[in-house]
Amino acid sequence: MNFLAHLYLSKENKNILIGNFIADAVKGKDYKNFPKEIQAGILLHRRIDYFTDTHLIVRQSKRRLNLQYNHYKGVIIDIFYDHFLAKNWHHYSDIPLEIYAENVYAFLQENNEIFPERIQKLLPNMIKYNWLVSNASIEGIQKILTGMNKQSKGISKMDLATEDLLKHYEEFELDFTTFFKELMQFSEDKTKKLLLK
Repeated sequence: MNFLAHLYLSKENKNILIGNFIADAVKGKDYKNFPKEIQAGILLHRRIDYFTDTHLIVRQSKRRLNLQYNHYKGVIIDIFYDHFLAKNWHHYSDIPLEIYAENVYAFLQENNEIFPERIQKLLPNMIKYNWLVSNASIEGIQKILTGMNKQSKGISKMDLATEDLLKHYEEFELDFTTFFKELMQFSEDKTKKLLLK
C-alpha cells in the first residue's frame, strides 16, 4: 500500500515509475516480459522492499506496534511511513501533493493497458479514493487500515493500528525521517546501476 513512496522514488523516469508501480503484481522472472526500463523499475521496487524490510530503523518501528498484528506489522509500517511522506511532502517536493497525485493518476491511466490485470482493477479505486493524498490525514490512514483489515477477514486487526500510530506518533515520524534519507540515497544509487545493465 505504500504507493506514494515507490512512486516518489522513481523520480522523473516514467518507465521506472511504471515498473515500480506494477511490481507487486509481477511474479518471479515475469518482469523480463517488459521493456528494459520497466524491468529496472520492477527490480528497483524489489530492492526497495528488501532494503526496507531488513533495515534496523524499520525493525525498531515494528517493535513499537502491539504484538497482535503478527506478520502484518510490516504492512502497517509501510502505511505509516507513506502517511509521514504525504504529511511532510513539502520537504521532499516543490510540486504540491495534490498536483503531483493528479499528474501521476493521469499518467497511470494513459498506460493502464500494459499493466497486469490486478493493477488495472486497483487503479480506479486508487484514483476514486485519492489514496496518494488521503494518506496525509489520520482519517485517511484509518480508512486504509480498515479496508486492509476487511481484506484479511478481520484477522490482521489492522483497523486498530491508528491507536499505535497516535500513541507513538513522534517516534514513528522520527523513524521515518531518518530512514527515508537513507532510502532516497539507496534508491538513487540502485536506479543508476539498474539502468546501466
